Amino acid sequence: MKRLLARLSLLALWVLGLLGGYYLLFAFLTRVLEAYFLATGFGPERAASAGALLAQGAEITLKLTLISGLAGLVIGVLAGMSRLSSRLWVRLPATFYVWVTRGTPLLVQILFAYNALPLLLRPLWPEAQQALTPYWAAFLALSFNVGAYNAEVVRAGIQAIPKGQWEAAWSLGLSPVDTMRFVILPQALRIVVPPLVNNLVALLKDSSLASVIALLELSLSGQRIISATFRPVEVYVAVAAIYLLLTTVLTAFTNRLEERLKVRSR
Repeated sequence: MKRLLARLSLLALWVLGLLGGYYLLFAFLTRVLEAYFLATGFGPERAASAGALLAQGAEITLKLTLISGLAGLVIGVLAGMSRLSSRLWVRLPATFYVWVTRGTPLLVQILFAYNALPLLLRPLWPEAQQALTPYWAAFLALSFNVGAYNAEVVRAGIQAIPKGQWEAAWSLGLSPVDTMRFVILPQALRIVVPPLVNNLVALLKDSSLASVIALLELSLSGQRIISATFRPVEVYVAVAAIYLLLTTVLTAFTNRLEERLKVRSR
């Protein structure tokens, strides 16, 4: 009981630390951007509004990346395992999903999710047009896109586990489902963490394509500032620096997670 309470307390502190760091990151980013725009010749009022708008776009970009990445991880694990199934009715839909998603541009998928999907869902869901806002349409497209790439990574990770692991689990009386859940999948996920991290970082940069459906993420925020100020050099330098900052923070966090997984596996 004491050990459980200690773990819950540690988890609560970890979550509070993440939330605090998240708030401080964007509060700090707003101030830095305002100072940057002031230093590059923007007026005080315009510098404040430009800094706040870019910080808001960066926050939307990061939120969209995190929830899409989490959903894409779940989709990728399920699709990757389905691709290895001996049952044709399980394997074929997963193979078709990966084939179509990897073979079509993400831009087309975002436009389809926003413009075409509500029309297809209207007979079963009349409120689909109102529910699929630019944010949620981008979430669906990004989740299923990164999920397809994660599926191939997970499939390769599972196939990298020696057959002796399967045989040892079966000799202990574990069912195929339990073997996958308790023996194979934990080992495979440790192997595939680096490529999954690469997919997540690529997802953060690919989220800029959501600007085509008027989602006010980082790229569109920059474009709106440029339309109002006609200062593309200063704004695009700031946008590129923010993307670099977000990818660096995300990579550092996932590298820490990878190190923890390696320690636990020893």
